[in-house]
Amino acid sequence: MSLWRLWAAVVAPFGLGYFMSYLLRAVNAVVVVDLERDIGVSAEGLGLITAAYLFAFGAFQLPLGALLDRFGPRRVQSCLLMVSAAGSLLFAAGGSVEALVAARLLIGLGFAGGLMASFKAVVLWAPPERVPLFNSLVMVFGGFGVLAATEPAHMAVAAYGWRGVFAGLGGVVALAASAIFLLAPRERPDMLSAGGFRAQIAGIGQVYRDRAFWRLAPMIAGTCGAHIALQTLWAAPWLRDVGGLDPQQVASTLFLMAVAFTAGILLSGLLGDWAGRRGISLMAVVEAIAAVFIASFLAIVLGLWPPATAFWLLFAMTGQMTILSYAHLSAYFGPVLAGRANTALNLLVFLGAFAIQYAVGGVLDFWTPEDGRYPEEAYRAAFGGLLACLLLAWAWYRLYRPREQPPARAG
Repeated sequence: MSLWRLWAAVVAPFGLGYFMSYLLRAVNAVVVVDLERDIGVSAEGLGLITAAYLFAFGAFQLPLGALLDRFGPRRVQSCLLMVSAAGSLLFAAGGSVEALVAARLLIGLGFAGGLMASFKAVVLWAPPERVPLFNSLVMVFGGFGVLAATEPAHMAVAAYGWRGVFAGLGGVVALAASAIFLLAPRERPDMLSAGGFRAQIAGIGQVYRDRAFWRLAPMIAGTCGAHIALQTLWAAPWLRDVGGLDPQQVASTLFLMAVAFTAGILLSGLLGDWAGRRGISLMAVVEAIAAVFIASFLAIVLGLWPPATAFWLLFAMTGQMTILSYAHLSAYFGPVLAGRANTALNLLVFLGAFAIQYAVGGVLDFWTPEDGRYPEEAYRAAFGGLLACLLLAWAWYRLYRPREQPPARAG
């Protein structure tokens, strides 16, 4: 397949689905005030509504991997996106916390394949040495989704209301599903995993029994999960309560963070491509990126100079760059197992993100807000506990990382 056809038939349609996945994942940060006013949710309730997406998303990762390897990304992703479209319409009509949680569960379930289906399609159709680069190009669409969830979403909600925005997003998701079904190439039988249910489960077991997988999983789940949990929800209240920004300034800062996120994703692909051409281990690059991410979060927790909003930009830029490790896993386990290997790790990422997002709200609720704002020490307690976990995960990888690049495995 030519690089142009790879872009038009794989990267663009799957990227559109991933764009919508990130837009709907992050848009709650913009409608916080609207949900508090119209539904009357607490900080814990808001965390539950937002994290419901992550819970359903993460819980479906293991069956998703088996489905991708068995039936291919084209059919699986187009069907799942229609589930998200229905969830968006239900969210628009929701009138209680319970209804919004149920709708977010459907949205998260439908977007469970947003990135993993894209990665599987890239593994099937891209030259092996260019997989990290094309993975990052798909992820750039997610960066644009984060951008759309800031200033543009703020303006759309002001013009049409949050219910109208969610209804419109549901329609766009349905269009994305149609684009994937019509444009993406059909997989050849030799590209798919043979065997029935037991064979698919056995492949998942092979991944989870692998020691090298567990050497890197805590670090990747911690960094990516923390970034998702904070940038899609708790960064906005922090900027308001600790940073002292007004709603427009918060939206502007979130927009800059989305720009930084997008730049970081593109940079990660270029770094991976550059490292591969020079024989540098991809995981050496990932380890260094994780260290920078943790350092930026440490500066936020401690309130170091320059103003912590600058460190939020570095946090946003490096938060998902460690996803380069997914290309490493695809090479390690081989293309037939790539879907199950990547979703096995993605399960840990999103369960971690769910736990972090919900736990931060729970810790904040130990303090009584004044004029709707939580004190700085509340955020320092919540974020400080998370920082300790990230440091432990990074140290675990440093102590037990493989000494050399592992060989590829047959599925």
